[in-house]
Amino acid sequence: MWEDFIREKVEEIRNTVGDGKAIIALSGGVDSSTAAVLAHRAIGDRLHAVFVNTGFMRKGEPEFVVKTFRDELGLNIHYIDASERFFEALKGVTDPEEKRKIIGRVFIEVFEEVAKEINADFLIQGTIAPDWIESKGKIKSHHNVGGLPERLNLKLIEPLRDLYKDEVRELARELGLPEKIYNRMPFPGPGLAVRVLGEVTPEKIAIVREANAIVEEEIEKAGLKPWQAFAVLLGVKTVGVQGDIRAYKETVAVRVVESLDGMTANAMDVPFEVLQRIAFRITSEIPEVGRVLYDVTNKPPATIEFE
Repeated sequence: MWEDFIREKVEEIRNTVGDGKAIIALSGGVDSSTAAVLAHRAIGDRLHAVFVNTGFMRKGEPEFVVKTFRDELGLNIHYIDASERFFEALKGVTDPEEKRKIIGRVFIEVFEEVAKEINADFLIQGTIAPDWIESKGKIKSHHNVGGLPERLNLKLIEPLRDLYKDEVRELARELGLPEKIYNRMPFPGPGLAVRVLGEVTPEKIAIVREANAIVEEEIEKAGLKPWQAFAVLLGVKTVGVQGDIRAYKETVAVRVVESLDGMTANAMDVPFEVLQRIAFRITSEIPEVGRVLYDVTNKPPATIEFE
């Protein structure tokens, strides 16, 4: 099955791009990574993989992406640090949909600027079926669907559009991507910005980045294999105790779910001792956090992400 799919998509991309150049939104997640390797197989060095550091990435993510795709897979990587630009655009914004759309707009603007520099005509994206299904159903806007401006200066190519996440993982394995890529947990396009409820600031992102890293580390140490495991900064302060003194600190929610394709999900039955270790580490290692909660809600009625 995948041999035919790969051959068809490689030919489709090659014929569409012709002698032109393309850029791709490379995040390091399985979707964009798979689309990038597929496109690289089709047009080689005429693919310019653009990694934009939005400021909302996981801990160590920029270094990981550059090392993996430039040094190990040989792709032509453009690293763009646009973090200040994204934080500035989100100042005072609290509505989840507005945040996603602003991130999408700035994201595409950055790509358009790079495209002009390299004279690219095409934008390849790792959009998969749940992205456009949820956007069409107005469940939530995905940055690579709902955030697209009405007037796009680049022609869009979405080779994975009809696939679900489990299928993308199979395809990535078939394409020879390393396991550390195809088995990665999904990460939202807008990144940690949708794991900070309310206004996004560098300080809040720093908190949730550390908390998220702790959750991922402890879940991996425990040998658990969830669909997704992460932390969310709720933007709610609660009373606690620090020594003999009353403390008033941030609250973090932990979310760990099992799923096949992301369309539905069940809260994972994580051993209590694992949750205790997560809570202890978050409250011990992140001074701003005083309380940790575990989300036991399935999808539906909840979505996997909080925003």
